[in-house]
Amino acid sequence: MNERIELPQGTLDLLILRTLALEPQHGWGIAERVQQMSSDVLRIQQGSLYPALHRLERRGWIKARWGVSDNNRRAKFYELTKSGREQLATEKDSWQRLTAAVAQVLGPA
Repeated sequence: MNERIELPQGTLDLLILRTLALEPQHGWGIAERVQQMSSDVLRIQQGSLYPALHRLERRGWIKARWGVSDNNRRAKFYELTKSGREQLATEKDSWQRLTAAVAQVLGPA
C-alpha cells in the first residue's frame, strides 16, 4: 500500500539537503529522488519545492549553477555547500532525536 502522506512542517528542507548530499541535482530531479527514496510515499509539489530551494540558497546551505539536464534542457542544478553539510548533520540529529521521542510516547498500547 503506497498511501501518500503530507510532509510534517519543517521536514522539506531536511529532505532537500539529504537528497543533495548524494549529488548535485536540478529541481525536478530532487522531487523524483525523494519520491523514489520514500517508495512513492512522499511527493514534493513544485509550489513547495522551488520556494524551499530559494530559501536554502539565501541561507547559504546550497548553491546553484546552470547546466544541461539528461534530456538536454537548460536547468538550474543545486548542490550543498560546506555550511549546508553542517546544517544537514544538525537537522538529521534533531530529527532522529524527535522521532525516537515520539516513538517512545506512542510505544506499545
